Amino acid sequence: MPYTIPRVQILPLPDDQVSFQVEGQERLRWHFAPRYPRPFFYPLIGPSGRSLTRMGHPAAPDHDHHRSLWWGHNNIGGVNFWEERGGTQQIRQESWIHYQDGADEAGMVIRLGWWDAHKVRLMQQELIAVYRPLPAGEGWLELQTSFTSALDKLALARTNFGFLGLRVAANLSAQYGGGRLTNSEGARGEKAVFAKPARWMDYSGPIVGETWEGITWFDHAANPRFPTSWHVRDDGWMCPAFCLRDGYDLVKGQALRLRYAFHIHARDLEAKRADEHAKRFGDSPAWEVVAAQRPWRVSLRRRER
Repeated sequence: MPYTIPRVQILPLPDDQVSFQVEGQERLRWHFAPRYPRPFFYPLIGPSGRSLTRMGHPAAPDHDHHRSLWWGHNNIGGVNFWEERGGTQQIRQESWIHYQDGADEAGMVIRLGWWDAHKVRLMQQELIAVYRPLPAGEGWLELQTSFTSALDKLALARTNFGFLGLRVAANLSAQYGGGRLTNSEGARGEKAVFAKPARWMDYSGPIVGETWEGITWFDHAANPRFPTSWHVRDDGWMCPAFCLRDGYDLVKGQALRLRYAFHIHARDLEAKRADEHAKRFGDSPAWEVVAAQRPWRVSLRRRER
């Protein structure tokens, strides 16, 4: 039987990078070099071929920690894993578990460690990232993660910052470009959507000329505290703030599991379409890593219902 080249591939690159590619064209890249205080995704390519995210704040040079799409939290056991102001705490990729190419999607599974300045690992994170191309150059990215404490009890403090942040391209933002924020309840703009619970949040705006594109971010119905409260700004910032209203105690042996999805779409937001995506995502089984036929191999698949 002739070999069929997978349409969607994960390509390891030099300098601790991994490229998610569709028919040889990059759509997403993962950076995990230890010289960075935390790993991140950049770029996140839209239908036009341009990145819908950026590195750093357009008007605040001290916001180096705004690394496109990245993991972090402002206060885990008293340690700030969000900002980058002289601390030696770090989120490090510790191991590869699996990466998998396919005709319709490609995924990676990795293990991250959250280490304090004294080189004590406070928390372990397992991350599954799956990218699926959609028609007309659109894309669908799912991130599924689990956090487990290395301590008997680990306090995640109340904060607007964490676990996952996204900085859109400047021209998509409402303040520095011509874009706008919209949530699942139909509210628009920072004042109307800030700190409000919503099933999804969208940032859309002009990416080149009069062409609009955007990112719709979905909270999964099985997540604790669904629908999440959002920390969002007109300056181009989005975050489903898990601890915005209350802290959370992570107990050893009990994992905190979170699932998010991103629709990288053409044109302006279509709310009806976003609602349909939200329903499908909410109904979809979680991903799991299972043993394959060979004992040293694993496979990534949807969990059976």
